[in-house]
Amino acid sequence: MDPYLTAKWVHILSSTILFGTGLGTALHLWLTHLSRDVAAIAVATRNTVRADWAFTLPSVIVQPMSGAVLIELAGYDWGEGWLVLALLLYGIAGICWLVVLKLQLRMRNFASEARAAGTALPEEYFRCARAWFWLGWPAFTAVIVIFWLMVNRPEL
Repeated sequence: MDPYLTAKWVHILSSTILFGTGLGTALHLWLTHLSRDVAAIAVATRNTVRADWAFTLPSVIVQPMSGAVLIELAGYDWGEGWLVLALLLYGIAGICWLVVLKLQLRMRNFASEARAAGTALPEEYFRCARAWFWLGWPAFTAVIVIFWLMVNRPEL
């Protein structure tokens, strides 16, 4: 099999898993959060964290590795503007995701504790949820722009 096509397939597959898992878990968690059902939120936050460990983290690791292989095999210059911008945006999305992951862990813990105690969610949970929601937007936007850059490779 052609090494370039194999690397391209791995890169596209891992980007699909990364984007799809992120979008799917975000929608599920946000809609569950809006329900204010503590038991449901406890399950949704737990499963969102699990999905991040099982799918998002491996994809976050595979993306730059397969991307580097593609750059080398295709003979792109690492200093090309579209590529530099894509890497910068990937870094921004990655930083957002690391903060979001920390927030998800806190939200999971708050929901689990509230469920076990039979109490309402604490205000800190809602502060975390708001920050989680707003941090998702720059990450989502960055990934959309990265997809555009990868397809179009504009001269910047």
